[in-house]
Amino acid sequence: MTGVSFLPSSEVNGNGPESPNVLASEQMAPRGQLVFSVGVGALIFVPVFKALTGLPPYMGMLLGLGVLWILTDAIHFGESERQKLKVPQALSRIDTQGALFFLGILLSVSSLEAAGILRELANYLDAHISSSQVIASAIGVVSAIIDNVPLVAATMGMYDLSSFPQDSEFWQLIALCAGTGGSMLVIGSAAGVAFMGMEKVDFFWYLRKVSGFAFAGYAAGIAAYLALHNLPLSLPTTLADVPFLSGS
Repeated sequence: MTGVSFLPSSEVNGNGPESPNVLASEQMAPRGQLVFSVGVGALIFVPVFKALTGLPPYMGMLLGLGVLWILTDAIHFGESERQKLKVPQALSRIDTQGALFFLGILLSVSSLEAAGILRELANYLDAHISSSQVIASAIGVVSAIIDNVPLVAATMGMYDLSSFPQDSEFWQLIALCAGTGGSMLVIGSAAGVAFMGMEKVDFFWYLRKVSGFAFAGYAAGIAAYLALHNLPLSLPTTLADVPFLSGS
């Protein structure tokens, strides 16, 4: 894929006009559009691959990566100045430490699930906390310390679909709480850790300036969700139910 620049290559790089700049010299070429379309199609294909084969989703993602690898090698074959546009060069710029960190956490969660520890934890919470809404809210608070991806994976190991059916209120509340609760502390999400490195902010600055507002938004989100599901409110479910869109 190529980008668009409104400055000459000499102004972008500080070099003379002979300096090659692939990303600034042209707009997205047809083959760039092809790579983009195949990349988006590979992401959309992941759930289809899971449904057709029953294999884990990461197998479908690796298949899509392999297709992109072959495609970029084919369309840039023999072009030494475009080596940076191939998949191997893109992979060399990823955050390997972050990827290994999340891989290690997910493997640890799977080990705890296989050992039955997560099921014991779920039974303990069910015995001492009667409300599933309180459990989901507590998981959201924990996500301020533990990243929400492994935390949700652990929750899925604690409760199966026989305990809470698919798309039940519990899973919706888990998605809300785990997704927003991680913002209460800067270390609660990978985006927060990246923000610390990019903007050079520390933990206590975020705690003083942002955490209070993040907690208020977290509590307000839970309250709004519970109000929508527990109060006798009649909300439109289709466009025809909206008065100013239905023509009535």
